[in-house]
Amino acid sequence: MGSLSTQNSKNLMLFSGRAYPELADEIGKHLGVAPTAADAFEFANGELFVRYKESVRGCDAFVVQSMTEPINRWMMETLIMIDALKRGSAKRVTVVLPFYPYSRQDKKHQGREPISARLMADLLRTAGANRVLTVDLHTAQIQGFFDGPVDHLFAMETLASYIDQRYGGRPLAIVAPDSGRVRVAERWTDRMGGCPLAFIHKSRDPQRPNEVVANRVVGDVAGRVCLVVDDMIDTGGTVCSAAQMLMEADAADVVVAATHPIFSDPATQRLEEAPCSEVIVTNTLPFDPDTLEKLTVLSIAPLIAKAIYEVFNDGSVTTLFGGLS
Repeated sequence: MGSLSTQNSKNLMLFSGRAYPELADEIGKHLGVAPTAADAFEFANGELFVRYKESVRGCDAFVVQSMTEPINRWMMETLIMIDALKRGSAKRVTVVLPFYPYSRQDKKHQGREPISARLMADLLRTAGANRVLTVDLHTAQIQGFFDGPVDHLFAMETLASYIDQRYGGRPLAIVAPDSGRVRVAERWTDRMGGCPLAFIHKSRDPQRPNEVVANRVVGDVAGRVCLVVDDMIDTGGTVCSAAQMLMEADAADVVVAATHPIFSDPATQRLEEAPCSEVIVTNTLPFDPDTLEKLTVLSIAPLIAKAIYEVFNDGSVTTLFGGLS
């Protein structure tokens, strides 16, 4: 993808948090804009400091921060970056969060629980963010938590294009690893030409959120390449249990596709031992691909760069991404 021209009466400036500067650099190359230099450090007591090395007055600012671990540090750094921009008289601040923090805490399951995804939106707005741009939210309702525009991008086309090239011509089945992902899997079946849909019926202990018990496969998967689709892989328990169940149901092969590679321990060990031939993810979060032999990492930077270009030029992100945003 060539550079997108950002030369007009406005001034686009790109700002990178320290969580994953490589992604911001890649986005900047597509836009032809280098991230603005800043002094950023921590005091001895852990307090964060950010100061930009050039004027931001009147600019259209795009702050890129990937919420990897330690997620609370990077969230706080993002808030401080936004505050520095607003106090420096930036005209508009768009926060680019390839992975939205606390997205799984989007509703109350029991009494006395927080809705932390809403709290994150409130913090961003209070700090001075005018707009949020993110990729594959865990649930679409999170868009309504932020009091301002939210550009919700989807990585499906990036992943599906690769799968077309890699597995085109073989009989496919799209598999939701649990009933909560069925709607996502339905969009995948439409994109992949109406191939069969299946899902794993499972139970989950609410007191042990990272432990899953897969029960049975619902749908016809025998003799097919089963594509297990999800928005994220954290400890790997969900997709690995699904892969095992699918192979026991006579699937020809199992491939996993997910947007966000959180990969908390023991995810890499589980995925390496799981009966799936390939795990396909994007680079919304930093991860060393060499730690997992069957891993394929696709870049999300072109998608985000196109969205930034449209936002900056007051274009239509919805039109650009097929009406999904």
